[in-house]
Amino acid sequence: MDTITTQGIRLPKLGLGTFKMTGDACRAAVESAIALGYRHIDTAEMYGNEAPIGEAIAASGVARAELHVTTKVWHDHLTRDGINAAFAASLEKLKLDHVDLYLVHWPAPNMDLAEIFDTMMTLMDEGRVRAIGVCNFPVALLRTAIEDIKAPIACNQIEYHAMLDQSAVLNYLRPKGIPVTAYCPLAQGRMADDPTLAAIGKKHQASAAQVALKWLLDQNDVAAIPKASRRESQQANLDALKIKLDDEDRKAIAAMPKDKRCVNPGFAPKWD
Repeated sequence: MDTITTQGIRLPKLGLGTFKMTGDACRAAVESAIALGYRHIDTAEMYGNEAPIGEAIAASGVARAELHVTTKVWHDHLTRDGINAAFAASLEKLKLDHVDLYLVHWPAPNMDLAEIFDTMMTLMDEGRVRAIGVCNFPVALLRTAIEDIKAPIACNQIEYHAMLDQSAVLNYLRPKGIPVTAYCPLAQGRMADDPTLAAIGKKHQASAAQVALKWLLDQNDVAAIPKASRRESQQANLDALKIKLDDEDRKAIAAMPKDKRCVNPGFAPKWD
């Protein structure tokens, strides 16, 4: 598995997203993924599944140093006390002594970014977090965090797929060596029925979804965390790594409309 080096950590390019997985089904899915070779597990306090993920990690027998675990703090908790309490609860549920990456899940109105990052950097200093980052930050907020506050941002996790243009964020982060982690990389199942991707898939004896995933993973400084609860889907996502897209394929994907945003809650920031 290829990895991205950022702020002292190595982020596997393909990970397992776990949003809406809960309970025993979540534990089984994570156990399956780790057994297949996944080493990047993504969760969040808001998902309500850190405990079963912790159980799956403990049962896996895989050395902690071989696993990358990301979790996130919800936007209701973006104060010093709120972050510290949320992180302590996450760590206890995960049954870990540290996480590899701790992210601000969504920005919030009137948040104090300096206090937020100072608090998160203290967790790093204490050895309980290896790196910190953000999710759903448009360029304006990234600029404040990186240029004004000089926070050591290890990644920005954003919705990114073949149907959504994220060039503004990518063009800002790439020169700084800061990667993007793509959530909803298959646009919540919309890729499966896309005729352009299906035609490319037929050419490579692959599915449309596999083509869409490989298009992301071929990009420098982009990781992806497709949700996959079934073993067959997890394996299919791993098999996407074997596809070799050519310039004609990439040109066809570039020509697809790029205006489909699947995740846009009422509290979302103003997108670039």
